[in-house]
Amino acid sequence: MKKLDWYILKKFLKVFFFSIFLFAVIAVVIDISEKTDDFVRSGFSAGEIFTHYYIGYIPHIIALLFPLFVFIAVIFFTSKMAGQTEIIAMMASGITYDRWLRPYWIGGALLGLLLWVSNFWFIPKANTIRGSFEAAYVDSHSSYNALVRGSSDTYFRIDSFTYAGIYSYDTSFKRGNSFFAYQMYKDKIIYNIRSNEIIWDTTSKSWSLSDVLERRILEDKELITYVPMMKKKFAFKPGDLEKDKYTKDKLTTPELIKQINLDALRGAEGLNELKIERYRRDATPLTVLLLTLIGGIIAGRKVRGGSGSHLAIGFMIAALFIITDRFSTIFSTKGNLPPLIAAWIPNLIFIWVVYYLYKKAAK
Repeated sequence: MKKLDWYILKKFLKVFFFSIFLFAVIAVVIDISEKTDDFVRSGFSAGEIFTHYYIGYIPHIIALLFPLFVFIAVIFFTSKMAGQTEIIAMMASGITYDRWLRPYWIGGALLGLLLWVSNFWFIPKANTIRGSFEAAYVDSHSSYNALVRGSSDTYFRIDSFTYAGIYSYDTSFKRGNSFFAYQMYKDKIIYNIRSNEIIWDTTSKSWSLSDVLERRILEDKELITYVPMMKKKFAFKPGDLEKDKYTKDKLTTPELIKQINLDALRGAEGLNELKIERYRRDATPLTVLLLTLIGGIIAGRKVRGGSGSHLAIGFMIAALFIITDRFSTIFSTKGNLPPLIAAWIPNLIFIWVVYYLYKKAAK
């Protein structure tokens, strides 16, 4: 890297980290004003509120708007350079347009890599802290009293040949009523178990069943057994039944992949939402790079409107990106659009936007 690269890269990173820090402070102040009653209700001190909530909220809000602030930072400092005719001077000295764009490639790639690593491990850990606090003290329907997935009836697939159901499962006590499970073999039921109550035993790490009725269906006969109490280990745990709106945000990428495979085996609902989250964690870093290049190409030309016109164009492009992203997500979760395509559609579109702007840019 030459002095030119360091000069532009330092401006880029300095403006970006300053803007994201300033935004984080503003977001925290606004959030405090909105959640004052919730903080009082929790009974936590100021230090405990920070460790139990804001240490998770701040990384979440930064990651949420990370690409947008990269875009704004690029437009802001590049437009200022263009207004001071620095870019014209660089071009006049013999530097090619592609050479001038090199630090933008480097900066976008570095910030994209930072976001990818954060989404892989650190942001989910922060969301676990934030989600736990909001579920307990902020949400109108706390997960301590919520039924599984908002319904009193829960049906799921344990493995490739076993199906189960629980009526009125309580996540706080890890207890449910009217449990049943049955195994299939060649489209025929070969085993069925029913119990009036199912409770998770934390000591033995197994399920306790009461008033259990077991049926084993053989070729020529049927065996029925009744026992008052039974300990049984199933291939599901309370954590598999305690999913809430924060579940996909709390899981690290390896955990998310494991959960997707498990839910696919069980035929669970909401699988596309998990898949979109998985693919978006890989797509968003490329978004950072694309928005960096778009911002540099747009703001690199000196115009009469200065930074104002560059920011206006930039916000229009950012709004178009967000709309495209939202529509693709809805079409996947509510329709038949494959999650992989839904997560990558915005990037595929904006690759052509970058190419078009690059070809039209004055060099």
